[in-house]
Amino acid sequence: MKRKDTTIGELVNEAHQNAIDKGWYEEPRTFGEMIALMHSELSEALEDHRNGRGLREIYYEGDKPCGIPIELADVCIRIFDACGHYGIDLEAVIREKMAYNATRPRRHGGKKL
Repeated sequence: MKRKDTTIGELVNEAHQNAIDKGWYEEPRTFGEMIALMHSELSEALEDHRNGRGLREIYYEGDKPCGIPIELADVCIRIFDACGHYGIDLEAVIREKMAYNATRPRRHGGKKL
C-alpha cells in the first residue's frame, strides 16, 4: 500500500517508470502523441458522462476499473508519465501556477462557458 504522503514527484517517477517497464518507450513518442493520449482519457470520461455514469461511479469490466474517476486518474497518470519523460518538475510548477492564480482577480478574463 502507498504512503499517504507520497509526493507528486514520486508519482511522476512511478508513472514514468511503469510506462518504461511496460514497453511504451521502446519506440520514440512525440509530444503530440503524448498530448493526444492525455486528451483521449478526457474524452473517455466525457463518454462515460454521456452514457449516464455517475461522477463518482467506478464500475468494472472484468478486473479492469472503469468510470469517470478512473479516466480522470488516467489523465493524471499520462501527465505524470510525460513530465517524467521530459524532466518536468510538475510539483514545483503546480505550486508556482497556483501561487500566480491566487493573485488573479475574481473571474478574470470574463469568459463564459
